[in-house]
Parts: sequence; C-alpha cells; structure tokens
Amino acid sequence: MILIGLGANLVSPEFGAPPDSLETALRLIAERGPRIVARSRWYRSAPVPPSDQPWFVNGVVAVETVLAPAALLEVLHAVEARFGRVRRERNAARVLDLDLLAYDERVSAEGEVPILPHPRLHERAFVLRPLADIARDWRHPRLGRTAWALIADLPPDVKAEPMC
Repeated sequence: MILIGLGANLVSPEFGAPPDSLETALRLIAERGPRIVARSRWYRSAPVPPSDQPWFVNGVVAVETVLAPAALLEVLHAVEARFGRVRRERNAARVLDLDLLAYDERVSAEGEVPILPHPRLHERAFVLRPLADIARDWRHPRLGRTAWALIADLPPDVKAEPMC
C-alpha cells in the first residue's frame, strides 16, 4: 500500500482554507497520475512541536501508481510548489505539506531518498489516526506493528480529532 500524508494550517490565497486546499491538492495529485484508492476523513491536530501557530488539518490517502518512490515524491513536491510551498524551516506553518509515508513494504537503505517508511510516521497521531481509517490492518514496515497498536503507544497528550 502506498500512503501519502496531507496537512495544512494556513489559508492559501488561491485555494482557500486548509480543507479546501487539501481537496485541491488531492485533485492535483490525481491529475499527475497517481490514482487515489482510499482516503481518510480530515483531522484537526495541534502543531508539533507545540507552538502558537494555527492547528493543522490532516489526512491520509492510499494511491496506486506506476511511479517509483523518488518520482512519486517529485510529484508531491511539484504539487506543494503549485501552492507556493518553499521548504525553509522544519515544522513551520504551511499552506500545504505532502509526505510519502510508505511505499508498500519498502524500507530505505541508509542514505537512500526518499526515506521509507517516513521516519516519524509512528510518532504522529495526525498520521496514524487517518491511516487507521483507511488501512485497519496496515503494518509499519520497519516495526511490524499496526496503526492502532502504534496509536496505543502514543502519549495521552498527542491527539488528532476527526473534523466530522
């Protein structure tokens, strides 16, 4: 299963509020070839690490594609660029964030790009909760644990709330 994480916490002047921006991002991803086969509902989550920036809207989609992981990551970065995303500092507020979370059971070798599975996937409720929505039996390729088992290990203050 190929999984992509989506997030936004700033209004895009062109695409609107985070939920609207994320919907547009899904359309743009699909226009570039990957076929979305499952999608979670949207979740609200506090910024990580805690800060005074706005809360995020997050989700996860499963896609099918013939693209190799590096080529798929290029597609995601092209969509981010379409939104004006410039990667300057880690954990900054953003109009769009797209992450390649997992590509089937692949585990990257040291120094390989992209890093698979995403190195912080198992620590983030805003990834694990929506992932569990669409892939109940998915197992982390490196840790061998389900999304629900990983959610159970999260500290109680690490949360993601469904928007509806």
